[in-house]
Order: sequence, then C-alpha cells, then structure tokens
Amino acid sequence: MKLIALFVFLFLPLLPLSDAMEEELTIAFNHAKKGVYYGLSNVKGMKTKLEDKLIENNKLQSTVKVSKEINGVRIESTGYCESTSITVILYRSYDSLVKDNYLSK
Repeated sequence: MKLIALFVFLFLPLLPLSDAMEEELTIAFNHAKKGVYYGLSNVKGMKTKLEDKLIENNKLQSTVKVSKEINGVRIESTGYCESTSITVILYRSYDSLVKDNYLSK
C-alpha cells in the first residue's frame, strides 16, 4: 500500500493532464484567488471570524474563511469549477497587512 501511495505522489505530477482538466484547475485556482482577495479586503471590519461564499451566475465560485490568529490572520479560500476544487491557505502578519494597506495602525 505504501508503495502505491509513493508511486502516486512521485509520478502523478509527471503524467500529462488533459486540456479540459487543466482548464478546470486554472478556473478553480482563479476562483480561490478571488476568495483570498475578498478575505483580505474584509479584514479591516471583521471581529474574530468571517465565513462567506462567493456566488456568481447561480454557481458557487468560492468559500472563504478568515480568522484572526496571534499576530496575524489566516485566510482559507476554496475555489470551485465543476467537480474540481482547490484550497489556498494564506497566513498574513499584522505588520504585512498594515504595510499593504489592508489595515491601519
């Protein structure tokens, strides 16, 4: 079983993806990025947690979870396209949020 898992993790990235699958991954990643930007733009007004869903044309684009951590925030965004989903987790310190004008001192 371990040998099969090792094979999958080592050689699966080398297998070519179909154009349709590549397009789904790109769209899902772009939707996840939109969720990250949405989370960053709403850091200023949140208290401790923010959970939201981004919906466009009656389709779920992204789910966003933002939570305050010690000395920063954690943003988890999952982008969707058809049956494909990609999750991006981003940690930002308060100093970098102030530097990038997402928060004011």
